[in-house]
Amino acid sequence: MNTLRIRRGAIALAAATTLPFALAACSDSGSGSGAASTSAAADPSRADTTPAEGAMTADAPFGPACAGVPKEGAGSFDGMAKDPVATAASHNPALSTLVAAVQQAGLVDTLNNAKDITVFAPTNDAFAKIPKADLDKVLADKATLTKILTYHVVGQKLTPKQLENGSFETLQKGVITTKGSGENYTVNDTAKVVCGNVKTANANVYIIDTVLMPQ
Repeated sequence: MNTLRIRRGAIALAAATTLPFALAACSDSGSGSGAASTSAAADPSRADTTPAEGAMTADAPFGPACAGVPKEGAGSFDGMAKDPVATAASHNPALSTLVAAVQQAGLVDTLNNAKDITVFAPTNDAFAKIPKADLDKVLADKATLTKILTYHVVGQKLTPKQLENGSFETLQKGVITTKGSGENYTVNDTAKVVCGNVKTANANVYIIDTVLMPQ
């Protein structure tokens, strides 16, 4: 009888000792599963938002001269995006010489009606690098002016990624080359992009600091 009581006591003690560990193991297992589930749920969320933020950054205008673009109105980035390229450029004070040249060459409608183009747009300072006598001569020669201006236009919308090591035929039928990365790009090894990836209704615009000459 005493032996039976001792055995029952031993069994009860073993059960009492084992049960907490079993419960703890179940609890830890459940906690780990929950943590893994929470982590798994969080990761896709981060994966979804990160590319979107990166895509937004990559799609935005870049470069030091972008700071001079008006924040509001027709000349702002939002305003330019609503107009075809020649009209959009006319709202940017830094491109007034280019706009006058386009008008002089009779290319306003050509550029405004073109579909999906890229324009490498020289700033006023870029034109100022050309001696005044030479510039006046070019502006007075419509054929030469047209040749130079159409050399700045590519018949497709180019992304910054495509400029990293690119070669593109222009509307003038010549070829321009581009290279660079991030926010630093050059065209024909002479012109630097000072405000790039500017969107208009029918074009991507890369504002450059030097006038390109057909080769």
